[in-house]
Amino acid sequence: MSLAVCVDLGSTFTKALLVALEDGAAGPAGTVLASASHPTTLPDAAGRGDLLDGYDACRAALAASYPCGSGADDVVVLACSSAGGGLRIGVLGNEALVTAEAGRRVALSSGGRVVAVHALAQDGTDPGALAAARPDVVLLTGGTDGGNPTPLVEGARVLAALARQGWDGAVVVAGNVDAAPAAAAVLEEAGLAHRTAGNVVPRIGVLAPASARARVRELFLAHVIGGRRLSRRPELPRLLRGATPDLVLDGVALLADVVGDVVVVDVGGATTDVYSATEVDPEHASREVVARTRLNRTVEGDLGMRWSAPSTVAAADDPGVAHDPALVAAAQRRADDPALLPATPEDQAVDLRIAEVAVRTAVRRHAGRFVDRDRDRTDGGGTDLREVALLLGSGGVLRHAGTDRSRAVLRAATGDAGAGPGGWLVPAAPRTGLDGSYVLAAVGLLAADHPEVARSLVRSLAAGAAT
Repeated sequence: MSLAVCVDLGSTFTKALLVALEDGAAGPAGTVLASASHPTTLPDAAGRGDLLDGYDACRAALAASYPCGSGADDVVVLACSSAGGGLRIGVLGNEALVTAEAGRRVALSSGGRVVAVHALAQDGTDPGALAAARPDVVLLTGGTDGGNPTPLVEGARVLAALARQGWDGAVVVAGNVDAAPAAAAVLEEAGLAHRTAGNVVPRIGVLAPASARARVRELFLAHVIGGRRLSRRPELPRLLRGATPDLVLDGVALLADVVGDVVVVDVGGATTDVYSATEVDPEHASREVVARTRLNRTVEGDLGMRWSAPSTVAAADDPGVAHDPALVAAAQRRADDPALLPATPEDQAVDLRIAEVAVRTAVRRHAGRFVDRDRDRTDGGGTDLREVALLLGSGGVLRHAGTDRSRAVLRAATGDAGAGPGGWLVPAAPRTGLDGSYVLAAVGLLAADHPEVARSLVRSLAAGAAT
């Protein structure tokens, strides 16, 4: 039987699934034959250790669970990574509400954490905050195709100046295609690694993320992972396909093809990520300066289970939660000791209360609010989630809570809050489910070369979601 090992080299845990690529005695193509996890192994300050040590441990565990799953010639290994802090993306655009905003949306869909957004027209040519954020990759945008070439070239000069001050990141040029060669020449002279992509805003009212996403993925593999020296082993670049959130978004897109509009909430120790795939109303989209897209992702850096636990509790919309002295103290303990594992039912209950706040707040921020303007709705860039068919949870806290309790946490993010002006555009009555085995990352890894296997995986995942 032809097999695939799908590996997520996560920030805290490395997870691996063994998946059948063709029908066999153990089941049809798309069957998950075994799974394994191990704490992610990062080199220490002296360079001891290797990112792939945790991968080796997972391969050994898979082999123990399914003896044919290790060492066979027909095993394909595909990996994604958010280890070592993941991908940090900065955006340098021209207008805050047009090219900079477009760059921010594309950057989020590319699997990174957007650490800074700088707009030349509003913020000037001294991007101190951008430099201080230490982005791995900057998405450089500016101008529509055939328009003013100056903003894109000026942005390249700003980045060249940062390079002379010591910044050694990489750049994706994704602005006015007529100005892109001149901007690339500036970056080349400055010695900055760069790729040229299609314009993310080729004309007003259009957002074209695909080319820029692909170039960001290339730089993540070639520049970011290698530059961090997370592994001395030569096979790492060969195994990696991209940043974990980028591949998960691909998995969410395929899941939506099967079930309809979908939202996935991944609750982590430091951040809570929300992914959505929803149909876009063409009539409404035509009124947008920066068009809405079917696929969207937001990263809430103040919502999480450990490092961000205190700010999560503080963000609760219920003052009785936000100012509960016992909960505030428990959240601080988690921030002080991120390795803390819930050892008692009381600890587990606290984790679930924090998770509920993280999920509800993150989904509301992703959705935005209802505003009645000329009998239409607008929400400042949010995604209308009211018709979502499936709300799926992911992350260690939900996986360890089990299906029933995780569904209760997810239901805290649903309701009819968008019924009137000022209400949140959250899912009204979705099915809820749990990606307890991190299948969506595997789906994204398999989607390009093994689409039918990936579809089989998402059908199984969707079938596990009850009303």
